[in-house]
Amino acid sequence: MSDNSSKSSRFFLIGGLLLFALGSLLLVPLREHPWVMALRWAGLLLLLYGARKRSLTYWILFAMFFGLELGLDWPQFAGHLRFLSDIFLRLIKVIVAPLILGTLVTGIAGHGDLRKVGRIGLKSLVYFEVVTTVALFIGVATINLTRAGVGLVLPPAPEGQPLPNVGGLRWDEFIVHVFPENLAKAVAENQILQVAVFAILFGIALTQVPEKYRQPMLSLAESLTQIMFRFTNIVMYFAPVGVGAAMAYTVGHLGISALLPLGKLVLTAYGGLLAFLLLVLLPIVWMARLPAGRFLNAVAEPATIAFATSSSEAALPRAIESMEAFGVPREIVAFVIPAGYSFNLDGSTLYLAMASIFVAQAAGIPMSWSQQLFMVFILMLTSKGIAGVPRAVPVVLIATAGSLHLPTEPIFLILGVDALIDMVRTSVNVTGNCLASAVVARWEGELPAS
Repeated sequence: MSDNSSKSSRFFLIGGLLLFALGSLLLVPLREHPWVMALRWAGLLLLLYGARKRSLTYWILFAMFFGLELGLDWPQFAGHLRFLSDIFLRLIKVIVAPLILGTLVTGIAGHGDLRKVGRIGLKSLVYFEVVTTVALFIGVATINLTRAGVGLVLPPAPEGQPLPNVGGLRWDEFIVHVFPENLAKAVAENQILQVAVFAILFGIALTQVPEKYRQPMLSLAESLTQIMFRFTNIVMYFAPVGVGAAMAYTVGHLGISALLPLGKLVLTAYGGLLAFLLLVLLPIVWMARLPAGRFLNAVAEPATIAFATSSSEAALPRAIESMEAFGVPREIVAFVIPAGYSFNLDGSTLYLAMASIFVAQAAGIPMSWSQQLFMVFILMLTSKGIAGVPRAVPVVLIATAGSLHLPTEPIFLILGVDALIDMVRTSVNVTGNCLASAVVARWEGELPAS
C-alpha cells in the first residue's frame, strides 16, 4: 500500500510539472487563450494533490509556481502581497543574533585549554579567509562569463516604501564598526559581526572564571542555542508563503519576461557552486588526506537537511554529530562549525560576489576589473557578517550595494528566485564547514588515521 501510494504521488508530481511547464511554454504565442491558463491550473492542482506528506522544499517550490500563476492572472492583487515576504524576512532576521551568540559562546567556553582555543581559532580563520576569497573570485568569474544581468528590467519601488539603501563605510570605519559598543543595540540592529565579536570575547572570559560561575552561563548558552534551533524550524513553516508572495509580486509588476534573466542567474549560480565543489573543496579533501568516501557519507545527511530547509542552522546538530563520528574531536567541531557560520559560508560568499555584479549588469553600470577587485575586498569583510539562515544574503547584499553605490531595486527582484539558489548554496555552506572542521583537526594532528 505504501509503495502504491508512493507511485501515485510521483505520478501527480510528474504530471503536474509537465502540465504547468506546457502551459508556461505556451504563454508567449497563446497567452490570451483561456485553455492555456487552464493547463497551468490543472498542473497546480495535481501538484497540490500530490503534496501530501511532502517536505518543506516541495511546498516552497509549489509556492513559487503558485505565486507565478497569481502574478500572471491577477497582477493587481499580486502587487499587494509583498508584505508577506517582508514578514518572513523579519522573522528570519530575529533568529540570527541569539543563535550566533549561543553557538559561539558554547563552542569557545566548552574548551578547557584557552591556548588551544586560540591556536584552533587562528588556524580556522586562516583557512576560512583563504577558501572564501577563492569562492569570491569564482563568483566574479562566473557572472562575467554569463552576463546574466544584462537585459533585466528593474522593478519600480513600491509607493511609500522605498527599498533600503545603505551608505558606504571607509575601511577604517568598517573595522571600528565591527566592535560593539552596546550588545542590546547590536542585537536590535541585527549587527551580526558585532554579536559574533561579543560572543567570542564573552566565551573567552567565561573560560577564565571558576566552574561554579561558568557552568550556569554555559548551560544558558546551550539552552538558548537549542531553543533558537526550534524557533528556526517554526519560522520555516512560513517560508512557502514568503517565497510565493515574493514571486507573485515580481511577476505581477513586471510580467513573465522579467524572469528570463533571473533564470540565467539561477543557472549561473548552480554552475559556479558546482565549480567551487569540484575545483576547491574536492582538492582540499585530497590535500588534507581525508578519506573521500567516508567524508561524503558523513556530510551527506547534514547537506541534505540544509538543502531541504535552506537553513544551515537546521543542519548544525547533525553536522556536529556526523563529524564527531568521522573522527573530529568534539572541542574542535564545537568551535569550528559554529564559527564557520559567521566566517566560512562558502556558497553564500560566492553568490554574494555573483549577485553584486548581477545588480550592476541589470542597472547598466559597467564595472572595471579594478572596481570588481575592490568589490571583492569589501565582500571579504562584509561577507563575514552573514548568518547561516535563509534570507540573510539579500540583507548583506543590500549593505554591499550601498558601499558600491549600486541600486537596490534588482535585489528585491532576485528574491523571487532566491529560494532556488538558497537550497544549493546552503548545502555548500554546510559541506564547507564540515570540511573545515576535518581540515583543522588534521592540522592539529587529532584526526585518526583512516
